[in-house]
Amino acid sequence: MAKDPLPPLTWRLGSLAGIAVYMHPTFLLLLAFVGWQHWMLGRTVAAVIGGIVFILALFACVVLHELGHALTARRYGIRTKDITLLPIGGVARLERMPSDPIQELWVALAGPAVNVVIAGLLYAWLWTTSSLAPIEEVNVVQGPFLERLMLVNAFLVGFNLLPAFPMDGGRVVRALLATRMDYTQATQIAATLGQSMAFLFGFFGLTAGNPFLIFIALFVWIGAAQEASVVQMKSALGGIPVSRAMITEFHPLAPDDPLKRAVELLLTGTQQDFPVMSDRQVVGVLTLRDLQGALAQRGDAVAVGDVMRRDVPVVDANDMLESVFQTLQTTGSRIGAVVQDGRVVGLVTPDNVGEFVMVQSSLAAHHARRPPART
Repeated sequence: MAKDPLPPLTWRLGSLAGIAVYMHPTFLLLLAFVGWQHWMLGRTVAAVIGGIVFILALFACVVLHELGHALTARRYGIRTKDITLLPIGGVARLERMPSDPIQELWVALAGPAVNVVIAGLLYAWLWTTSSLAPIEEVNVVQGPFLERLMLVNAFLVGFNLLPAFPMDGGRVVRALLATRMDYTQATQIAATLGQSMAFLFGFFGLTAGNPFLIFIALFVWIGAAQEASVVQMKSALGGIPVSRAMITEFHPLAPDDPLKRAVELLLTGTQQDFPVMSDRQVVGVLTLRDLQGALAQRGDAVAVGDVMRRDVPVVDANDMLESVFQTLQTTGSRIGAVVQDGRVVGLVTPDNVGEFVMVQSSLAAHHARRPPART
């Protein structure tokens, strides 16, 4: 069974409910920026430490937000690979989104619901202890610690429920629309709504000279485009067996072949990833990236079996392309082996699936323009 690849350039912090939590190195830049800001405001080490502790507390809330998504998805049989902390927030990598719109709705709402609970508990504590300060005296960097944390959690609820991908609100809109129309059409409408909001964010950011709004605009625009693209791809692959799109001309390698053999095949053809076979069984895969790394570190005499990845997905030739594409995405694999009657008959990669969809779309456009035959 293929193992999940680690998120690139991340450090593992631990795990919650069996879900690994990682931190991207750029998160340290955020801590450094916050520390510098508080130094400029207070000019004391205590101010710097207070600012960094507040950011860490805030991101603890972000982790709980993502855990809300993950645990709700788990109820519907969907595994979460990991949670990664970035300077802009957290990302829970779910295996897939639920196919049932109502399930997607609950998964999307679970994260903001966690922030509502956190804000509510903090408010209840502050109210019972008579610790609430006037709201006009509180902002992100000034005011009582817990009250600031409460207000930021309330802000996270509103921000995440904006009806735009990749925020939770975009998925809520898509789920509600999908109860009344085709899933692909619902995604396209939600993505268009998100990009319209991104345009407004960008406009106000430029006119007000606010780089943060411009950054959000880019973030939302790209996220909406990616979501629409992925769903359109899945829709285009529905009902098509992998045998129609697989690569049938390929060169396998043996585990004891030297890397020099892979280099020869790479330079004399177009194949970049190679299945590794032993006794007619796929035992691994040698990707172009792994080949390049091994050549730089160990030369071309090392055996393929010492470099190959052993977690290559194996799919049946009659499997649907949609599920195969999902498998490649879920495992993070660059290549899958296609078998029929126990024999390898082809290869499938995200690139050749994309090329297949492009060709099919071009043919469909041609047939749509062709005038109907006269009778």
